[in-house]
Amino acid sequence: MFEKQRTIKKPVSVSGTGLHTGEFVTMTFKPAPENTGYVFKRIDIKDQPLIEAQIENVSDTSRGTTIGVNGVEVKTIEHTLAALSGLSIDNVLIEIDNPELPIMDGSSEKFVSALLEAGIKTQNAPKEYFELDQNIIYSNEERKVRMIALPSDTFKVSVLIDFDSGVLIPQNAILEDINDFAKEIAPCRTFVFLHELEYLVSNDLIKGGDLNNAIVFVNRVINDDELKKLAKLFNKPEVKVLKEGILNNLKLRFHNEPARHKLLDVVGDLALIGEPIKAHIIATRPGHTSNIAFAKEIKKFIRQQKLKKKAPFYDPNVKPVYDINQIKKIIPHRPPFLFVDKILDITDNYIVGLKNVTMNESFFVGHFPSEPILPGVLQVEAMAQAGGVFVLKNVPDPENYATYFLRINNVRFKHKVVPGDTLIFKVELLTPIRRGIADMKGVAFVGEKIAAELEFTAQIVKKEKEI
Repeated sequence: MFEKQRTIKKPVSVSGTGLHTGEFVTMTFKPAPENTGYVFKRIDIKDQPLIEAQIENVSDTSRGTTIGVNGVEVKTIEHTLAALSGLSIDNVLIEIDNPELPIMDGSSEKFVSALLEAGIKTQNAPKEYFELDQNIIYSNEERKVRMIALPSDTFKVSVLIDFDSGVLIPQNAILEDINDFAKEIAPCRTFVFLHELEYLVSNDLIKGGDLNNAIVFVNRVINDDELKKLAKLFNKPEVKVLKEGILNNLKLRFHNEPARHKLLDVVGDLALIGEPIKAHIIATRPGHTSNIAFAKEIKKFIRQQKLKKKAPFYDPNVKPVYDINQIKKIIPHRPPFLFVDKILDITDNYIVGLKNVTMNESFFVGHFPSEPILPGVLQVEAMAQAGGVFVLKNVPDPENYATYFLRINNVRFKHKVVPGDTLIFKVELLTPIRRGIADMKGVAFVGEKIAAELEFTAQIVKKEKEI
């Protein structure tokens, strides 16, 4: 039985102070349609811009994870994303009235509680996991970071931390089952060493920090005068160093709470991959910068594997899904600039098209007289036209719409196409179509050989009415 996507049943709000800005913020989780993913909406800004929680939108990892689009950012998102991912919620709109999410107690517990209060609703669309078939490794020798994703039947995470500190000794944490996240990982708070705290305070970088939303480890001798200054800074009657080397009277919720919090951060940052994965993540000394770099490697691998290049099967005896006359009813292109002769297959995720290359093509007159070759740009155009058929197939009046290129990336030409060849191209969605914008990957084949491949972004635009 296939697992289904999930959202929440009703809106629910959480309010608090941003750790770094010190500003009060309210964020509201709202149900979202299938295939939406996690999307932030800045309701404090004109036009209320949307920011998708995708790895491509990460703009900073220096003091937490920040995403942004066109200069509009949302800061410190990792604990919120961890709560959503840890509860296996797939689609949520998150409205916020300030640029930084509330720190709460430095964990994901309050977010988990709010989401459970809202209730979880099963949707109709299947939840599609990407399953690794090989190891993915990221390392940073300078920071002594190593992260590995191993093939697995489920998603699980193992984390080891080691700060070369006599106060915070090396420790590990393991999440074997994502269903245990709410109880075993979500309550675990962020932590900081005293020398880091002093730097942050002196540079006015934690305006919303207090001794209730972080565990402070004291890794040096501290005198009474310094303790009094810290008490005044955090508006406490007094602070002291406990025998465990922790500042103030916080009691650890788990003996390995710091390692569990680092695991929490890994779960939150890897949510930015944009789709659930089945893998065993093993992380040594992880941090936001390494988490994001690792997530980018995984996302890159997923893209490569999804579009792994096996030529679609073509049986000329089978009636096409769309013939040339049906294609002309969907896209506006006409000879001599119509480069799709048939649509062989079409699903919710991809389309397969065909172009018969003949010597009668007008461009062969000049490209080239002694060695006719189908221009690479026309192979790109053919795949784009197939993509246009794909995105317009469900529009009731496709004649009133057009698709336009927004971006073309990673174009490669690997095999020349000549008269007499049958060019078959598969164009596949990289991400769900959102707000009329489609990210796609195209691969063109001649027989079993790859002729060309590219990634492109196109937008569906309604034509202006003629006067």
